[in-house]
Amino acid sequence: MTGVTQDDSTPKQADDRGLRNLLMRVLAALVLIPVAIFAAYTGGWLWFGLVTLVSVGLFLEWRAIVGNHVGWIGLGVVYALAAFAASIVVRLDPVWGFSALMFILLVVWMTDIGGYFAGRGIGGPKLWPRVSPKKTWAGAIGGFVLSLAVAAGFAMNGLGRLLPLLMVATVLTVLSQLGDLFESAVKRKFGVKDSGQIIPGHGGLLDRLDGYVFAVVAAAVIGLLRGGADGVGRGLMVW
Repeated sequence: MTGVTQDDSTPKQADDRGLRNLLMRVLAALVLIPVAIFAAYTGGWLWFGLVTLVSVGLFLEWRAIVGNHVGWIGLGVVYALAAFAASIVVRLDPVWGFSALMFILLVVWMTDIGGYFAGRGIGGPKLWPRVSPKKTWAGAIGGFVLSLAVAAGFAMNGLGRLLPLLMVATVLTVLSQLGDLFESAVKRKFGVKDSGQIIPGHGGLLDRLDGYVFAVVAAAVIGLLRGGADGVGRGLMVW
């Protein structure tokens, strides 16, 4: 093959692409994160509407990836409904719902941020190259460390006890990274690079929320087991 492919790019070209990608990620975050926080804080129909739209979008992107494979379509229905139900039930707690939801979101966001910068800045051995060639052990550890910082920050502000929050953050950050790998595995199986192009620098909703889906479902289960249906947030945060 003649000509320059992406793999043959010069270091400068690779750096330029990386800088553009980072800029798009930052701009997208500056728009989307305040929207998510405002909807989560307001709760009620605003949060319900946002979660509904996002869950429908997740399923539509999943459907576009898997085509007409009935079993995979059914799994997509479960995936989207689980994300919807967990997001709603966590926020329903009138006292701890918003704090619990912000804890989940921040753990997931810090896992992504730590993974991105540690992975690119340190590099090293790949986490699971057959599924996700760009992810490294350094990135996984970087995301893990920042997620623990979130737990420490909540504890310092009186929003839970340190040791239990560190344990919960550990569970959520690990599952967030597994959710990312799961979505990568599905895309690789069906020969798809990105689930969509709706979010600049990130791809589709699935590309952005894969870790959140796994984390919020796990958080909802923990909260339900400890706090009951009307105290999911409390069950997650108060030990």
